[in-house]
Amino acid sequence: MTRKVRRPPDLPDAPDRAPSRCRPAGLDATELLAAYTTGDLSPVEVVQDICALIAEREPELNAFWVHDPEHALEEARASEHRWSVGRPLGPLDGVPVTVKENLARSGIPMPAGTAGVVPIVPRRNCPVVDRIQESGGVILGSTVMPDWGMLSSGVSSLHGITRSPWDPSLTTGGSSSGAGAAAAGGYGPLHVGTDIGGSVRLPGTWLGLTTLKPSFGRVPLSAPYLGRVAGPITRSARDAALLLGVISRADPRDWTSLPAQELRLDDVVADPPLESVEGLRIGLHLDAGAGLPLDPEVRAAVAQAAALFERAGARVEQVPPFINEGTLTDLDQFWRVRSLVDLEALPAKRQQRVLPFIRRWVTAAAEVDGRRVLRDYSSIMSLQKATTRATEQFDFVLSPVAPVASFPAEHPMPWGETDLGMAHIGYTVPFSMSGQPAATTNCGFTADGRTIGLQVSGRRFDDVGVLRAVNWYEHHRPAGTAPVWPIPAREWERT
Repeated sequence: MTRKVRRPPDLPDAPDRAPSRCRPAGLDATELLAAYTTGDLSPVEVVQDICALIAEREPELNAFWVHDPEHALEEARASEHRWSVGRPLGPLDGVPVTVKENLARSGIPMPAGTAGVVPIVPRRNCPVVDRIQESGGVILGSTVMPDWGMLSSGVSSLHGITRSPWDPSLTTGGSSSGAGAAAAGGYGPLHVGTDIGGSVRLPGTWLGLTTLKPSFGRVPLSAPYLGRVAGPITRSARDAALLLGVISRADPRDWTSLPAQELRLDDVVADPPLESVEGLRIGLHLDAGAGLPLDPEVRAAVAQAAALFERAGARVEQVPPFINEGTLTDLDQFWRVRSLVDLEALPAKRQQRVLPFIRRWVTAAAEVDGRRVLRDYSSIMSLQKATTRATEQFDFVLSPVAPVASFPAEHPMPWGETDLGMAHIGYTVPFSMSGQPAATTNCGFTADGRTIGLQVSGRRFDDVGVLRAVNWYEHHRPAGTAPVWPIPAREWERT
């Protein structure tokens, strides 16, 4: 196991952004599995190419907390043997995967993105990691996050700054910052992040990725919490479906998890997709009712996506705002108090190691009393009710993921160092609190080339339907809206 040395914050020139479908690192999981079946590729060849790419780009992108190429190659060799005798272990056998650092891996320290804590070293894997390993997935390592996961960027007191593979001057989004950078940068096709207010989906919009925040309880966790889920971060809906089918298997350690259910994902991974959108009732939600104003370029891209569904026979109707500024203020205060408890549990010297932005954010809640916290919690319950009532009449709701496009990598939040609370998650957090599934996929670019994500949310527990809708859109979206991934080209042939 190797831990990388952190680099100083000087920026090299942007990497070559030419696309590559030649090298294995540019392939998605379903393509890799097809190549393993035919013998056109082996897991060892794939892991070797991806590890070479990581060695090349990681000093700049800063996606990994722990990267273990030696162990990954050992696992790839075992997978290669299984494929050679026609006995793959499971649906991910030989496919490279990363997991966020707050998803426990036995023996791997869990610092939660902050220099302030003495990291917990778990003795047992979390359910997500167990499911990946049981299915033959090759875990490349654990990806970074900002302090306690409470930033929507890749800024961390422990890890430094994580940067976008599209443009290192831009953010990855957060808090699944390392997972997002790894996915867009070609560090394998499958990545698992966590989301409590947008932490899977925000990297989705600011990196052009396909992600899924599953229904609450769909993916078992070892440390469940109000709204918290783990979900796929990928480059296609079919890969998201493949990963969801593995990590959503039941596990008794999560007392909040849904009953065991076999998700029918076969038609999601079909190419072309099997279903149309004709007759669907789709909501278009362009006014969150709170937070930052919606950027006109983001609005136009999402509206264009909705128009595509409408031309294909869906009935598209406007969804009026169903939250207000008080909603975001109450939620923000609730989270500040939660993190204040974590901060105050640290010795004074360790408190000073926490990111200054986070220290200022949490100490602003120092005078909040228990009555206020209970009122905040009641407000969250009201948000759950408002979200489900506003959206239950629709098969799916289309909206922006965030009101703005990506921002400088050094900024902890979209607006920089100032304190605007949670003004950027008015589109994402309602579906976190209501427990509804919500996915992202790219639907356009700003004039200066930054990615714009479309959020597709669905009724509670309809994760499969949401992925079907995203898969349909990915097969029908206009030319020029699909990402050409910033994975450096390389001539590759079997040796």
